Amino acid sequence: MLPVPYERVLTELREFMPEARLITDPLRTLAYGTDGSFYRLIPKIVAIVETEEEVVRLLRVTRGHKAPVTFRAGGTSLSGQAVSDSVLVLLGDGWRGCAIAPDAATVTLQPGVIGAEANRKLAPLGRKIGPDPASIATAKIGGIAANNASGMCCGTAQNSYRTLASMRLALADGTVLDTGDASSRSAFWRSHRPLLDSLTELGARTRADGPLAERIRNKFRIKNTTGYSLNALVDYEDPIDILQHLLIGSEGTLGFISAITLHTVPEHADKASALLFFPDIAEACRAVALLKATPVSAVELMDRASLRSIEDKPGMPPQIKGFGPDVACLLVETRAESPAALDSQLAEIAAVLATTVTIGDGAFTTDAKACEGFWKIRKGLFPAVGAIRELGTTVIIEDVAFPLERLAEATVELQALFLKHGYHEAIIFGHALEGNLHFVFTQAFDTDTEIDRYRQFMDDVCAMVVQGYDGSLKAEHGTGRNMAPFVEMEWGPQAYGLMKEIKALFDPEGLLNPGVILNGDPEAHLKNLKPMPPAHPLVDTCIECGFCEPTCPSHKMTLSPRQRIVGWREISRLTRDGADPARLAALSDAYDYQGIDTCAACGLCSTACPVGIETGLLIKALRGQNRGAVARKVGDFVADHMGGVLGVARTGLRLADLARRVAGPEAVSTAARALTAGHLPGLPRNMPTPVRFTPLAEKAPESQLAAQPAVVYIPSCVSRTMGPSAGDPEQVPLPEKVEGLMRKAGFRVIYPEELSSQCCGMSLESKGLADQADAKADAMLAALAKASNNGALPIVMDTSPCAFRLKKRATDGGLRILDIAEFLHLHALPRLDIVRSEEPVVLHLTCSTRRMGLDATLTAIAKACSSKVVVPEDVGCCGFAGDKGFSTPELNAHALRHLKKDVPAGASSGYSTSRTCEIGLSDHAGLPYRSIVYLVDACSRPKAATAPAARAPEPAF
Repeated sequence: MLPVPYERVLTELREFMPEARLITDPLRTLAYGTDGSFYRLIPKIVAIVETEEEVVRLLRVTRGHKAPVTFRAGGTSLSGQAVSDSVLVLLGDGWRGCAIAPDAATVTLQPGVIGAEANRKLAPLGRKIGPDPASIATAKIGGIAANNASGMCCGTAQNSYRTLASMRLALADGTVLDTGDASSRSAFWRSHRPLLDSLTELGARTRADGPLAERIRNKFRIKNTTGYSLNALVDYEDPIDILQHLLIGSEGTLGFISAITLHTVPEHADKASALLFFPDIAEACRAVALLKATPVSAVELMDRASLRSIEDKPGMPPQIKGFGPDVACLLVETRAESPAALDSQLAEIAAVLATTVTIGDGAFTTDAKACEGFWKIRKGLFPAVGAIRELGTTVIIEDVAFPLERLAEATVELQALFLKHGYHEAIIFGHALEGNLHFVFTQAFDTDTEIDRYRQFMDDVCAMVVQGYDGSLKAEHGTGRNMAPFVEMEWGPQAYGLMKEIKALFDPEGLLNPGVILNGDPEAHLKNLKPMPPAHPLVDTCIECGFCEPTCPSHKMTLSPRQRIVGWREISRLTRDGADPARLAALSDAYDYQGIDTCAACGLCSTACPVGIETGLLIKALRGQNRGAVARKVGDFVADHMGGVLGVARTGLRLADLARRVAGPEAVSTAARALTAGHLPGLPRNMPTPVRFTPLAEKAPESQLAAQPAVVYIPSCVSRTMGPSAGDPEQVPLPEKVEGLMRKAGFRVIYPEELSSQCCGMSLESKGLADQADAKADAMLAALAKASNNGALPIVMDTSPCAFRLKKRATDGGLRILDIAEFLHLHALPRLDIVRSEEPVVLHLTCSTRRMGLDATLTAIAKACSSKVVVPEDVGCCGFAGDKGFSTPELNAHALRHLKKDVPAGASSGYSTSRTCEIGLSDHAGLPYRSIVYLVDACSRPKAATAPAARAPEPAF
């Protein structure tokens, strides 16, 4: 039962929002209420809004009951500005609109668009948005604008404030204003003249006060997100311009941004980066000051402790380990509109650097992969500290700015404060061109002593930044709860008074994100601290940053990887403490479905996680813990009798196909549901037909076979069992198609012994039966070793998830296991003549394809065969997850909910490299998906014969 007034709020919200988008259960309010900061508040209600109208009505409902509201976009905020113990409003799928102007000079974005997605759409036009936070692959436009996030390259000139053209917003009273629409502006003047008159007066008063106006201008010459954007009062006279610029950086305390139009900035394709090393911080900062006048796009500073935390990362120069204790590093990037311009800029930068003292080897490179590696390492500094912290501690990142000319002395003084307060693991890095430093340290909040240590440290830091340097206490991460008690210290009572006036004008009842930016409690930053209890060694290094969420197929349906970890941490804590058995039971019961059953365990989260956590491994471990003795015996039986089990599966497919032909697909789904007591809610429309594969005997003379390169082909158990669906025009089973294509390309095909019982064990692993799964994989690898003459011949697997599993399991490195995409691209295509088709094709990149780094390879194969290849932009993991598409079809449906809109007109087929994925893809795209092998086979013919010549037998590859 919700407390008053939330029960009434919920009742009124249900009048225009479906129950599924109004969340009050203990697991999801905990999990959805968590953001990237070290604060925790658990909302009473989580409301997932899909339209502006819903936001307006929600604001009016909550206002009527004096219930505070907090808006959340991507949940990557670090200062506690996106948590609430009241009503938390999340963005649903309806906020992903992106409209690019004909000249691409501006882009209009809804708040649910991820920053990196906006840039992907703008990239072909040579443009991008200005803000470039390190979280841009996860952070959404709403949060980027509401926090005035900046980043490594945008500085103060290209942030949201400086690139704002117009916005559409909703105020606390539910009134909507579109500042780019004349009629909306006029209507707003009529309805809200007192507000606009007050803003006009406030601006005029501020500009008339010379010392105050000059202080505001000076404060924003460096990065500053402490408090409100007071520069709006001195930069603009039109009250609507003042209003919309005050919304930037207001952290949801003044209104809701439902759309924003930004001026875009150039995205130059020609760029170069360098890691440069200096004997100490002072020399590095002197170099920064000199580089400020050169055409550099970014200069990132890293102190010696930062370098030490990442010196073992791949791609880092080995020389770092031998550097002395005072060394500092600059990561420098320059971008140009042409190669010639880039060369000129590099020469100018080199001339300046020649006047500085550098150590070690450091040179600019234009190699895209090397540059990407440099920046990936820089972006990984924050989580690198988090990953090595002690259990039970949290990782904190603070964000300050100093005048550039005093950056060196400020850095040294900051390092001295670390030592004074015992933060020996702390590191410093930052956007040096803007005088912006981040410092990262670990902190426990489980004792009063630790909390007091943090209090004293923050008091010293704030005094040093403000009184010693007149710097910014928050440069780009937003004020949040973390720095709210110190806003007046930084700005002084007069400017702070302006901020209170602004808040009173926009939100007189104080219902929009209360406690954020302005907070009269001097200890607000020490309250509602998030616990980080140990949960499982597989995930204990998680810092809850949320970078994983966009990759997860169950995100927004049940839980994301971050949310699964949050839930399991709380369950683990309650289990150890034994303090609240009723809450523990409620969380555990909900977690079975929300956390375990709906996890695809695809592993894509690990590709986005800064510390490589694969949450699916935790879920599979939990599944294994839940398996009883009977389940393990069944697993043993399946592993020992795989051939027979596959035979039973074929029989089931045969019966299902027969029933479908006689009674129709709906009747078959109903029967399946009844016969399995609901464990199979239904059957896919594109159910595979059964197939039993028997390798084709070689017909060529032995002398001819000896002259052919040989390859070991291992069809997966799925390929040997599941054929094309009955409605697919292509009815040749995949193993036959692969075998035929290999022979067409001139290869001799060898199969391992006991093919009918071979299996990599993936289906067993996904159910938590790790021992049985590994036994099957090891048996398959032994058979492949024998067939390949201990690795002398290459081995090709036709199913990417199985190929990936075998590659991970084959630790000795003696076997050359190729995914089908690798074989086709490197070895089959060069031996075939390809006739390119004009028909568009849709391509699905499986999770395993992406994790093996073969997404570009598979795309290249498709582009070799078709003039138009579409990779749907909103599809990552398909959510079929082996057999989840049968047992939990809602996961597959959710993961592919955006697929159909990206299927191009004229496309009749889709292609992938996993048979089970193709079942769900076919259902949700409305066209048959099949292996990429079918496309290559259809577009290829044997290479034209060359002049005959005697030749020795060709080696394998």
